[in-house]
Amino acid sequence: MDVRNVAIIAHVDHGKTTLLDGLLKQAHVFRDNEAQMNQVLIMDSNDQERERGITISAKNTAVTYKGVKINIVDTPGHADFGGEVERTLNMTDGALLIVDAKEGPMPQTKFVLKKALQMGLRPIVIINKIDKPDAQIAKVIQATSDLFLDLATDTDQLDFPIYYAIGREGKAWKFMPTKEQINEPADLIPIFDAILSDVPSPREASSEPFQMLVTSLDWDNYQGKYAIGKITGGIAKPGLSVVVGTPEGFRETAKIDRVYVNQGLKRLQVEEAHAGDIVALTGIKGCRIGDTVADAANPTALPTIEIAEPTLKMAISSNTSPFVGHDGTILTSQKIYERILKELEINVSLKMEKGEGNEYILSGRGELHLSVFVETLRREGFEMQISKPHVITKQIDGKTYEPIEELTVDVQKEFANTITGECGKRKGILMSQTENEDGSARLMFEIPTRGLLGLRNLLLTVSRGTAVINSTFLRFEPMSGVMPKTRNGVLVSSETGKAVSYGLNNAQARGATFVGPQTPVYEGMIVGLNSRDTDLEINVTKEKKQSNVRSSGADDAITLTPPIAMSLEQCIDFLEEDEYLEATPKNLRLRKKILNGSLRAKSQKK
Repeated sequence: MDVRNVAIIAHVDHGKTTLLDGLLKQAHVFRDNEAQMNQVLIMDSNDQERERGITISAKNTAVTYKGVKINIVDTPGHADFGGEVERTLNMTDGALLIVDAKEGPMPQTKFVLKKALQMGLRPIVIINKIDKPDAQIAKVIQATSDLFLDLATDTDQLDFPIYYAIGREGKAWKFMPTKEQINEPADLIPIFDAILSDVPSPREASSEPFQMLVTSLDWDNYQGKYAIGKITGGIAKPGLSVVVGTPEGFRETAKIDRVYVNQGLKRLQVEEAHAGDIVALTGIKGCRIGDTVADAANPTALPTIEIAEPTLKMAISSNTSPFVGHDGTILTSQKIYERILKELEINVSLKMEKGEGNEYILSGRGELHLSVFVETLRREGFEMQISKPHVITKQIDGKTYEPIEELTVDVQKEFANTITGECGKRKGILMSQTENEDGSARLMFEIPTRGLLGLRNLLLTVSRGTAVINSTFLRFEPMSGVMPKTRNGVLVSSETGKAVSYGLNNAQARGATFVGPQTPVYEGMIVGLNSRDTDLEINVTKEKKQSNVRSSGADDAITLTPPIAMSLEQCIDFLEEDEYLEATPKNLRLRKKILNGSLRAKSQKK
């Protein structure tokens, strides 16, 4: 069968998963009465993906059009999951580059396009969401052309086809439609035809010895581990003897048990699969991502996948708070260690090293990358504590180098100066400021990664929640001095018990609170943010003293400001060196590392 392998790449929220929904439905992958025909974000099957509205892990699907099998890989759009993009593009020969008709190319657009062009893929540009009232299509096409000019590795890549789409309505055109044509019936046939005409077929190599690079791993209770990748040469058959390894050497032998291919959202078992197809093989227990699986009779290893280095690290350990065991069922550091090892097999951008005591240092591509894993652990019943994240630095010729990121902020003009000021405090350099079609400003900074820690929450606060913030890694540069502290001190509970209105009212006179009435608290737990830059111990469990004497107004109800609720990422952002985040299946609690107030005061004097 004729095959095409294509990836869908884009910046986060530019509509690639929605467009893929339309391709699956219009290729008649589902029957008319199947539930998926009424679903959106069909490929985002993970709970966190649906809740966050982003793709976290790359996924494979396949459709058949005009007798041609089209393997489609849906890739993440957020920079923190760039490792997923880097390894999965290996399986494809072309890419659909989705660009929002209003926002145009964004930081992750640049990242994914650069990777695609370096691998020699043929991108098909799709300008999506052309029905937006503030779409700026001519400007977006020009910006996209400029991006190709910057990133192309040869002149042939500058000649790319452009299509226009409204992904959520399942419509696409080879030309820019008029307002009348936008409202007329249309479908995604132009994109199917573009894949057939503009994406090259894989190299015909079925007569060669079997060879496949393991690009992804999966696992289930029935078949165990699945090794997923594109067959580079030969034919995959059950019973074939193979060796597993890298260019440094093959380390084990195995036999292929079963061969699966994708069809829609399902895996179909087949008797054989040929070079160029994307398959999942069982029976190869010891394989890892980046390994070559090759015919034992004639083994040759493929180059391993190069994944960009992590830029951020944080320590994770078992929970030591007074409330340990109240919410979770998995409490020991050994269980956390075993679960991390399992994650390292499939999460190629994640690294681990042993820290002090029972701590494990996790390194990843950013706060979101690390927090998604922590959230996964919480949902599996783990309790843990997390320390302040730190940027990963390099030593080059005796100098310390730190990661620098490109930060893009879209915000209303009235907040532009404030945003620039806050980024400037964190050593951010304003590189450009342009005006969007809707009158908002786009600010582009180069800023150290450590300057981004805690910055997102701050920018959202000063812009009243309207700023759209994106960043992507640029390079390493010599470290530029100490980063100033931008957070105030905290309100720390001096007692263990339940917070009450009277105590919280006293706390709110000194700052903002993080807990409401009847919330259990313990000594050393952070219950609010001080209005000053020093920490303050406060008793939020303190009740009003009873008295026989009534005074005017004494029985008036206390009116409290609702507590500030923070997400997992916001809690991680908030941490300072002497603090932990206690993360359990039901609660996120900020706390001091030393819970006892007098011991904490002594340690600060040393």
